[in-house]
Amino acid sequence: MLIEPIPNGNVTTPQGFRAGAVCAGMYAGGLKAGALDLALLVSDRECSAGGVFTRNLVKGAPVVVCRERLAQGRLRAVVANSGNSNSLNGPGGYRDATEMTELAASHLGLAPEEVAVSSTGVTGVAMPMEKVRAGLPRIGVDRDGGSAFAHAIMTTDTYGKECAFAVRDEAGVYYVGGCAKGSGMIHPDMATMLAYVTTDAAVERGLLQRLTAEVADETLNMLSVDGDTSCSDTLLVFANGAAGGPRVEAGSARAEAFRDALRAVCLQLTRLLARDGEGAGRMIEVEVHGAVSLADARRVARTITTSPLVKTAVAGADPNWGRILVAAGRAGAALEEAKTSMRLQGELLLDRGTAQPFDEETLHQKLAADEVRIELDLGLGDAVARAWGCDLTTEYVHINADYRT
Repeated sequence: MLIEPIPNGNVTTPQGFRAGAVCAGMYAGGLKAGALDLALLVSDRECSAGGVFTRNLVKGAPVVVCRERLAQGRLRAVVANSGNSNSLNGPGGYRDATEMTELAASHLGLAPEEVAVSSTGVTGVAMPMEKVRAGLPRIGVDRDGGSAFAHAIMTTDTYGKECAFAVRDEAGVYYVGGCAKGSGMIHPDMATMLAYVTTDAAVERGLLQRLTAEVADETLNMLSVDGDTSCSDTLLVFANGAAGGPRVEAGSARAEAFRDALRAVCLQLTRLLARDGEGAGRMIEVEVHGAVSLADARRVARTITTSPLVKTAVAGADPNWGRILVAAGRAGAALEEAKTSMRLQGELLLDRGTAQPFDEETLHQKLAADEVRIELDLGLGDAVARAWGCDLTTEYVHINADYRT
Protein backbone atom coordinates (compact mmCIF):
# COMPACT_ATOMS: atom_id res chain seq x y z
CA MET A 1 0.00 0.00 0.00
CA LEU A 2 1.30 3.44 -0.95
CA ILE A 3 -0.13 6.86 -0.04
CA GLU A 4 1.10 9.71 -2.24
CA PRO A 5 0.26 13.44 -2.22
CA ILE A 6 -1.34 14.80 -5.39
CA PRO A 7 0.09 18.15 -6.54
CA ASN A 8 -2.67 20.79 -6.52
CA GLY A 9 -5.14 18.18 -5.29
CA ASN A 10 -8.46 19.26 -3.81
CA VAL A 11 -11.91 18.15 -2.78
CA THR A 12 -12.91 17.21 -6.36
CA THR A 13 -9.79 15.16 -7.09
CA PRO A 14 -11.64 11.92 -6.19
CA GLN A 15 -13.81 10.65 -9.05
CA GLY A 16 -17.49 11.47 -9.12
CA PHE A 17 -17.38 14.75 -7.18
CA ARG A 18 -18.18 18.16 -8.63
CA ALA A 19 -18.20 21.64 -7.11
CA GLY A 20 -18.67 25.29 -7.97
CA ALA A 21 -19.16 28.73 -6.46
CA VAL A 22 -20.40 32.25 -7.19
CA CYS A 23 -20.35 35.67 -5.61
CA ALA A 24 -23.85 36.09 -4.23
CA GLY A 25 -23.06 39.38 -2.50
CA MET A 26 -23.05 37.94 1.02
CA TYR A 27 -20.48 40.60 1.96
CA ALA A 28 -22.16 43.98 1.79
CA GLY A 29 -18.84 45.82 1.58
CA GLY A 30 -15.25 45.88 2.76
CA LEU A 31 -12.30 43.86 1.58
CA LYS A 32 -14.34 40.74 0.74
CA ALA A 33 -16.90 42.47 -1.47
CA GLY A 34 -16.99 40.68 -4.82
CA ALA A 35 -15.43 37.47 -3.48
CA LEU A 36 -16.84 33.98 -3.99
CA ASP A 37 -19.22 33.36 -1.09
CA LEU A 38 -21.82 30.70 -2.03
CA ALA A 39 -20.83 27.19 -3.10
CA LEU A 40 -21.96 23.65 -3.82
CA LEU A 41 -20.20 20.29 -3.53
CA VAL A 42 -21.96 17.17 -4.82
CA SER A 43 -21.33 13.51 -5.52
CA ASP A 44 -22.66 12.11 -8.78
CA ARG A 45 -23.69 8.95 -6.99
CA GLU A 46 -25.03 7.91 -3.61
CA CYS A 47 -22.57 8.15 -0.71
CA SER A 48 -21.89 6.98 2.73
CA ALA A 49 -21.13 9.96 4.95
CA GLY A 50 -19.60 10.69 8.34
CA GLY A 51 -19.48 13.89 10.31
CA VAL A 52 -18.63 15.57 13.58
CA PHE A 53 -19.80 18.96 14.79
CA THR A 54 -19.22 21.58 17.44
CA ARG A 55 -19.99 20.65 21.04
CA ASN A 56 -20.50 24.30 21.91
CA LEU A 57 -23.97 24.60 23.44
CA VAL A 58 -24.58 27.58 21.15
CA LYS A 59 -25.02 25.99 17.71
CA GLY A 60 -25.75 27.62 14.39
CA ALA A 61 -28.90 26.46 12.60
CA PRO A 62 -26.85 24.81 9.81
CA VAL A 63 -25.18 22.53 12.37
CA VAL A 64 -28.59 21.42 13.65
CA VAL A 65 -29.84 20.71 10.13
CA CYS A 66 -26.58 18.91 9.20
CA ARG A 67 -26.81 16.59 12.16
CA GLU A 68 -30.39 15.72 11.27
CA ARG A 69 -29.50 15.01 7.64
CA LEU A 70 -26.46 12.94 8.57
CA ALA A 71 -28.61 10.78 10.86
CA GLN A 72 -30.94 10.09 7.93
CA GLY A 73 -28.03 8.45 6.11
CA ARG A 74 -28.52 9.89 2.62
CA LEU A 75 -26.06 12.79 2.38
CA ARG A 76 -24.27 13.36 -0.93
CA ALA A 77 -24.02 17.17 -1.25
CA VAL A 78 -23.46 20.33 0.75
CA VAL A 79 -24.40 23.96 0.16
CA ALA A 80 -22.08 26.37 1.96
CA ASN A 81 -21.66 30.10 2.32
CA SER A 82 -19.38 32.61 3.98
CA GLY A 83 -20.24 36.10 5.20
CA ASN A 84 -23.02 34.99 7.55
CA SER A 85 -22.98 32.07 10.01
CA ASN A 86 -26.79 31.88 10.41
CA SER A 87 -26.33 31.52 14.17
CA LEU A 88 -28.25 33.10 17.05
CA ASN A 89 -31.19 33.62 14.70
CA GLY A 90 -33.77 31.45 16.49
CA PRO A 91 -36.45 29.50 14.57
CA GLY A 92 -35.98 31.78 11.57
CA GLY A 93 -32.40 30.59 11.22
CA TYR A 94 -33.53 26.97 11.12
CA ARG A 95 -36.09 27.79 8.44
CA ASP A 96 -33.44 29.56 6.37
CA ALA A 97 -30.96 26.69 6.70
CA THR A 98 -33.63 24.21 5.67
CA GLU A 99 -34.63 26.36 2.70
CA MET A 100 -31.01 26.49 1.57
CA THR A 101 -30.93 22.68 1.37
CA GLU A 102 -34.22 22.71 -0.55
CA LEU A 103 -32.98 25.28 -3.04
CA ALA A 104 -29.72 23.40 -3.54
CA ALA A 105 -31.55 20.09 -3.93
CA SER A 106 -33.83 21.55 -6.59
CA HIS A 107 -30.85 22.95 -8.49
CA LEU A 108 -28.93 19.65 -8.32
CA GLY A 109 -31.87 17.33 -8.91
CA LEU A 110 -31.66 15.74 -5.49
CA ALA A 111 -33.95 15.30 -2.50
CA PRO A 112 -33.47 17.86 0.29
CA GLU A 113 -32.52 15.02 2.66
CA GLU A 114 -29.42 14.44 0.52
CA VAL A 115 -28.07 17.98 1.06
CA ALA A 116 -26.19 19.34 4.06
CA VAL A 117 -25.70 23.03 4.78
CA SER A 118 -22.84 25.02 6.30
CA SER A 119 -22.57 28.73 6.98
CA THR A 120 -19.72 30.81 8.40
CA GLY A 121 -19.31 34.50 9.12
CA VAL A 122 -20.91 37.01 11.43
CA THR A 123 -23.33 35.82 14.12
CA GLY A 124 -26.70 37.23 15.10
CA VAL A 125 -27.51 38.61 11.65
CA ALA A 126 -30.38 37.19 9.59
CA MET A 127 -29.33 35.23 6.53
CA PRO A 128 -29.91 37.36 3.38
CA MET A 129 -32.04 34.70 1.73
CA GLU A 130 -32.85 36.86 -1.27
CA LYS A 131 -29.14 36.68 -2.18
CA VAL A 132 -29.08 32.91 -1.67
CA ARG A 133 -32.19 32.45 -3.82
CA ALA A 134 -30.67 34.53 -6.60
CA GLY A 135 -27.18 33.06 -6.32
CA LEU A 136 -27.77 29.31 -6.13
CA PRO A 137 -29.22 28.87 -9.65
CA ARG A 138 -26.07 30.52 -11.05
CA ILE A 139 -23.69 27.92 -9.59
CA GLY A 140 -22.31 25.50 -12.14
CA VAL A 141 -20.65 22.40 -10.70
CA ASP A 142 -17.84 20.49 -12.41
CA ARG A 143 -14.69 18.50 -11.70
CA ASP A 144 -12.59 21.67 -11.77
CA GLY A 145 -14.64 23.47 -9.12
CA GLY A 146 -12.87 22.21 -5.99
CA SER A 147 -10.68 25.26 -5.52
CA ALA A 148 -13.59 27.63 -6.10
CA PHE A 149 -15.51 25.82 -3.36
CA ALA A 150 -12.52 26.09 -0.99
CA HIS A 151 -12.25 29.84 -1.60
CA ALA A 152 -15.97 30.51 -1.25
CA ILE A 153 -16.02 29.28 2.36
CA MET A 154 -13.15 31.55 3.45
CA THR A 155 -13.73 34.45 5.85
CA THR A 156 -10.54 35.93 7.35
CA ASP A 157 -8.45 33.19 5.73
CA THR A 158 -5.69 34.51 3.50
CA TYR A 159 -5.61 31.43 1.24
CA GLY A 160 -7.62 28.30 0.49
CA LYS A 161 -6.73 25.13 2.37
CA GLU A 162 -6.92 22.05 0.15
CA CYS A 163 -5.06 18.81 -0.58
CA ALA A 164 -5.48 15.28 -1.91
CA PHE A 165 -3.72 11.92 -1.68
CA ALA A 166 -3.72 8.80 -3.86
CA VAL A 167 -3.91 5.38 -2.23
CA ARG A 168 -2.49 2.51 -4.27
CA ASP A 169 -2.98 -1.12 -3.27
CA GLU A 170 -3.47 -4.51 -4.90
CA ALA A 171 -7.03 -3.59 -5.89
CA GLY A 172 -6.04 -0.40 -7.73
CA VAL A 173 -6.01 3.27 -6.84
CA TYR A 174 -8.45 5.59 -5.11
CA TYR A 175 -8.22 9.18 -3.93
CA VAL A 176 -8.96 11.12 -0.77
CA GLY A 177 -9.24 14.92 -1.07
CA GLY A 178 -10.28 17.73 1.21
CA CYS A 179 -10.59 21.41 1.94
CA ALA A 180 -11.09 23.51 5.05
CA LYS A 181 -11.54 27.07 6.20
CA GLY A 182 -10.63 28.71 9.45
CA SER A 183 -8.29 31.39 10.65
CA GLY A 184 -9.66 32.65 13.95
CA MET A 185 -12.14 31.32 16.54
CA ILE A 186 -10.27 28.01 16.29
CA HIS A 187 -10.08 25.73 19.30
CA PRO A 188 -12.17 22.80 18.12
CA ASP A 189 -14.08 20.39 20.29
CA MET A 190 -14.88 18.16 17.34
CA ALA A 191 -13.11 19.18 14.15
CA THR A 192 -12.59 22.71 12.95
CA MET A 193 -14.53 25.64 11.55
CA LEU A 194 -15.58 24.04 8.26
CA ALA A 195 -13.91 21.03 6.66
CA TYR A 196 -14.95 18.63 3.91
CA VAL A 197 -13.27 15.41 2.81
CA THR A 198 -14.22 13.28 -0.20
CA THR A 199 -13.11 9.86 -1.39
CA ASP A 200 -13.97 7.68 -4.37
CA ALA A 201 -13.43 4.58 -2.25
CA ALA A 202 -16.51 2.71 -1.07
CA VAL A 203 -16.53 2.82 2.73
CA GLU A 204 -19.04 1.15 5.03
CA ARG A 205 -21.07 3.89 6.73
CA GLY A 206 -20.50 2.86 10.35
CA LEU A 207 -16.76 2.54 9.79
CA LEU A 208 -16.65 5.92 8.06
CA GLN A 209 -18.34 7.62 11.01
CA ARG A 210 -15.99 5.97 13.50
CA LEU A 211 -12.87 6.85 11.52
CA THR A 212 -14.07 10.42 10.98
CA ALA A 213 -14.37 10.94 14.74
CA GLU A 214 -11.06 9.18 15.52
CA VAL A 215 -9.03 11.07 12.93
CA ALA A 216 -10.60 14.40 13.89
CA ASP A 217 -9.59 13.80 17.50
CA GLU A 218 -5.90 13.40 16.64
CA THR A 219 -5.63 16.09 13.96
CA LEU A 220 -8.19 18.88 13.65
CA ASN A 221 -9.22 18.58 17.28
CA MET A 222 -5.61 19.20 18.31
CA LEU A 223 -5.52 22.61 16.64
CA SER A 224 -5.85 25.90 18.48
CA VAL A 225 -5.45 29.43 17.14
CA ASP A 226 -7.00 31.49 19.91
CA GLY A 227 -8.78 29.22 22.40
CA ASP A 228 -12.27 30.14 21.20
CA THR A 229 -14.60 27.51 19.75
CA SER A 230 -17.22 28.21 17.12
CA CYS A 231 -20.96 27.60 16.89
CA SER A 232 -20.47 26.49 13.25
CA ASP A 233 -17.77 23.79 13.48
CA THR A 234 -18.42 21.03 10.94
CA LEU A 235 -16.41 18.19 9.42
CA LEU A 236 -18.15 16.10 6.76
CA VAL A 237 -16.62 13.12 4.96
CA PHE A 238 -18.23 11.66 1.81
CA ALA A 239 -17.37 8.27 0.25
CA ASN A 240 -18.99 7.43 -3.10
CA GLY A 241 -17.20 4.29 -4.35
CA ALA A 242 -16.64 5.68 -7.86
CA ALA A 243 -13.13 4.20 -8.02
CA GLY A 244 -14.48 0.65 -7.85
CA GLY A 245 -12.72 -2.07 -5.92
CA PRO A 246 -13.84 -3.87 -2.76
CA ARG A 247 -15.70 -1.92 -0.11
CA VAL A 248 -13.63 -0.73 2.85
CA GLU A 249 -15.00 -2.58 5.88
CA ALA A 250 -14.00 -2.76 9.53
CA GLY A 251 -11.18 -5.19 10.27
CA SER A 252 -9.83 -5.26 6.72
CA ALA A 253 -6.36 -4.23 5.55
CA ARG A 254 -8.08 -1.66 3.35
CA ALA A 255 -9.61 -0.08 6.46
CA GLU A 256 -6.17 0.66 7.92
CA ALA A 257 -4.96 2.10 4.62
CA PHE A 258 -8.04 4.28 4.31
CA ARG A 259 -7.60 5.51 7.88
CA ASP A 260 -4.02 6.47 7.10
CA ALA A 261 -5.10 8.39 4.00
CA LEU A 262 -7.93 10.14 5.82
CA ARG A 263 -5.47 11.11 8.55
CA ALA A 264 -2.98 12.39 5.96
CA VAL A 265 -5.62 14.70 4.49
CA CYS A 266 -6.84 15.96 7.88
CA LEU A 267 -3.28 16.44 9.15
CA GLN A 268 -2.35 18.50 6.10
CA LEU A 269 -5.49 20.63 6.52
CA THR A 270 -4.67 21.06 10.22
CA ARG A 271 -1.19 22.34 9.43
CA LEU A 272 -2.52 24.70 6.76
CA LEU A 273 -5.07 26.08 9.22
CA ALA A 274 -2.40 26.58 11.89
CA ARG A 275 -0.15 28.42 9.43
CA ASP A 276 -2.98 30.79 8.52
CA GLY A 277 -4.15 31.68 12.03
CA GLU A 278 -5.33 35.26 12.22
CA GLY A 279 -2.32 37.56 12.26
CA ALA A 280 0.04 34.60 12.64
CA GLY A 281 3.69 34.73 11.69
CA ARG A 282 4.75 31.27 12.90
CA MET A 283 3.19 27.86 13.22
CA ILE A 284 3.72 25.96 16.50
CA GLU A 285 3.91 22.18 16.76
CA VAL A 286 3.96 20.61 20.21
CA GLU A 287 4.79 16.95 20.74
CA VAL A 288 4.29 15.42 24.19
CA HIS A 289 5.84 12.08 25.11
CA GLY A 290 5.84 10.08 28.31
CA ALA A 291 2.36 10.92 29.57
CA VAL A 292 0.45 8.43 31.70
CA SER A 293 -2.50 8.47 29.28
CA LEU A 294 -3.46 9.74 25.84
CA ALA A 295 -5.91 12.13 27.47
CA ASP A 296 -3.11 13.61 29.60
CA ALA A 297 -0.79 13.93 26.60
CA ARG A 298 -3.48 15.78 24.67
CA ARG A 299 -4.29 18.07 27.60
CA VAL A 300 -0.67 19.14 27.95
CA ALA A 301 -0.13 19.64 24.22
CA ARG A 302 -3.32 21.67 23.77
CA THR A 303 -2.65 23.79 26.86
CA ILE A 304 0.76 24.78 25.54
CA THR A 305 -0.56 25.76 22.10
CA THR A 306 -3.32 27.81 23.74
CA SER A 307 -1.15 29.66 26.29
CA PRO A 308 -1.02 33.42 25.48
CA LEU A 309 2.39 33.66 27.15
CA VAL A 310 3.82 30.84 25.04
CA LYS A 311 2.23 32.24 21.88
CA THR A 312 3.58 35.75 22.45
CA ALA A 313 7.05 34.40 23.26
CA VAL A 314 6.99 32.58 19.93
CA ALA A 315 5.86 35.78 18.22
CA GLY A 316 8.93 37.53 19.58
CA ALA A 317 11.28 34.56 18.99
CA ASP A 318 11.96 34.76 22.72
CA PRO A 319 13.51 31.57 24.20
CA ASN A 320 11.58 32.03 27.45
CA TRP A 321 11.10 28.28 27.85
CA GLY A 322 9.85 28.45 31.44
CA ARG A 323 6.50 29.63 30.08
CA ILE A 324 6.12 26.29 28.31
CA LEU A 325 6.71 24.22 31.43
CA VAL A 326 4.40 26.37 33.55
CA ALA A 327 1.64 26.04 30.94
CA ALA A 328 2.09 22.26 30.99
CA GLY A 329 1.84 22.30 34.77
CA ARG A 330 -1.68 23.77 34.73
CA ALA A 331 -3.04 21.40 32.08
CA GLY A 332 -4.72 19.14 34.63
CA ALA A 333 -2.48 16.21 33.70
CA ALA A 334 0.00 14.22 35.79
CA LEU A 335 3.39 15.99 35.71
CA GLU A 336 6.49 15.82 37.90
CA GLU A 337 9.00 18.56 37.28
CA ALA A 338 11.94 16.32 38.28
CA LYS A 339 11.06 13.81 35.56
CA THR A 340 10.28 16.28 32.77
CA SER A 341 12.55 17.08 29.82
CA MET A 342 12.09 19.69 27.10
CA ARG A 343 13.49 20.56 23.69
CA LEU A 344 12.84 23.79 21.80
CA GLN A 345 13.73 23.80 18.09
CA GLY A 346 15.65 20.61 18.79
CA GLU A 347 17.79 22.11 21.56
CA LEU A 348 17.68 20.42 24.97
CA LEU A 349 16.74 23.03 27.59
CA LEU A 350 15.52 20.82 30.43
CA ASP A 351 16.79 17.33 31.25
CA ARG A 352 14.71 15.51 33.86
CA GLY A 353 14.06 18.66 35.81
CA THR A 354 17.53 20.19 35.41
CA ALA A 355 17.95 23.30 33.27
CA GLN A 356 20.59 23.01 30.56
CA PRO A 357 22.89 25.79 29.34
CA PHE A 358 22.18 27.25 25.90
CA ASP A 359 23.23 30.17 23.73
CA GLU A 360 20.38 32.66 23.84
CA GLU A 361 21.20 34.43 20.58
CA THR A 362 21.52 31.17 18.66
CA LEU A 363 18.17 29.92 19.94
CA HIS A 364 16.59 33.31 19.23
CA GLN A 365 17.64 32.95 15.61
CA LYS A 366 16.26 29.40 15.44
CA LEU A 367 12.93 30.63 16.82
CA ALA A 368 12.68 33.15 13.96
CA ALA A 369 11.83 30.24 11.61
CA ASP A 370 8.36 29.82 10.10
CA GLU A 371 7.75 26.74 12.26
CA VAL A 372 8.53 26.35 15.96
CA ARG A 373 8.71 22.87 17.42
CA ILE A 374 8.31 22.15 21.14
CA GLU A 375 9.02 18.67 22.51
CA LEU A 376 8.13 17.69 26.06
CA ASP A 377 8.87 14.33 27.68
CA LEU A 378 6.96 13.88 30.94
CA GLY A 379 8.84 10.69 31.84
CA LEU A 380 5.78 9.08 33.39
CA GLY A 381 4.37 6.69 30.79
CA ASP A 382 4.12 5.81 27.10
CA ALA A 383 1.35 8.06 25.76
CA VAL A 384 2.14 10.49 22.95
CA ALA A 385 0.16 13.36 21.39
CA ARG A 386 0.77 16.25 19.03
CA ALA A 387 -0.97 19.61 18.81
CA TRP A 388 -0.72 22.57 16.45
CA GLY A 389 -1.20 26.30 16.82
CA CYS A 390 0.35 29.62 15.97
CA ASP A 391 1.88 32.67 17.58
CA LEU A 392 -0.16 35.61 18.88
CA THR A 393 0.54 38.99 17.31
CA THR A 394 -0.91 42.48 17.46
CA GLU A 395 -2.43 41.83 14.04
CA TYR A 396 -4.79 39.28 15.63
CA VAL A 397 -6.17 42.04 17.86
CA HIS A 398 -6.67 44.39 14.91
CA ILE A 399 -8.45 41.74 12.82
CA ASN A 400 -10.93 40.89 15.56
CA ALA A 401 -11.39 44.42 16.87
CA ASP A 402 -12.36 45.60 13.38
CA TYR A 403 -14.20 42.46 12.21
CA ARG A 404 -17.63 44.14 11.93
CA THR A 405 -16.57 47.77 11.71
